[in-house]
Amino acid sequence: MRITFETLFPGLVTPWTSEALVGRAVEAGLLETRVNDLRRFAANRTNRVDDAPYGGGAGMVIRVDVAARAIDEARSGDLPADEVVLLSPAGEPLTQALAERFSSYRHLALLCGRYEGFDARVERLVDREVSVADAVLMGGELAALCLAEATVRLLPGVLGDAESHRFDSFTTGMLDYPEYTRPSEYRGMRVPEVLLSGDHGRVAAWRRDQAIRRTLRRRPDLLAGAPLDEAERRASAALLPGSSGGPERT
Repeated sequence: MRITFETLFPGLVTPWTSEALVGRAVEAGLLETRVNDLRRFAANRTNRVDDAPYGGGAGMVIRVDVAARAIDEARSGDLPADEVVLLSPAGEPLTQALAERFSSYRHLALLCGRYEGFDARVERLVDREVSVADAVLMGGELAALCLAEATVRLLPGVLGDAESHRFDSFTTGMLDYPEYTRPSEYRGMRVPEVLLSGDHGRVAAWRRDQAIRRTLRRRPDLLAGAPLDEAERRASAALLPGSSGGPERT
């Protein structure tokens, strides 16, 4: 897979390409990254990419013609981009399902804004807009790296355990169950006995139950679409606030 970053600050992106599992994926040929400086597409002697907004106002706006040249290049050449994505607070939320979609692509191009953002006409030139949070960052680079990391970890061969991401939060439609390791007791906090039992059936059942309970407490909105059987739905309903069972803490 190739991921292309279009940015005014390549130095914010390039370190990510050589560290940890991403760096190993690059070395193994599982991932190719390209980091383009948007100033390369300025087409003027001063490499200026922005201008004052029409109608007045604070800040500077990145020009549509600059962005268009970057987008056109991403869509041409030896491996045209499957999608060009604009990172924007106004975009659709980044989800696990969207990351899985991106991981099936051969080439994903990510357009990172700065200052007051891009000329609004850029929105009509990209394939989609994506937001990583209901918050405004100083630029699109960190958002693009979040999107890229969520995508790259799903590529075959990137994670040490090929099955590990199958049980991630959101992949199952719920939050993940809690994990524990040594020491078995710390400051009075003990690892649940079931995890020390060696009974794989009991462990699996406990993890499933804990995933449901954790989701119910922290993200109850997810449970509506979670793959629960009828018994699990009845049990989770009994734990809702206002029910006789009430939510339990574990």
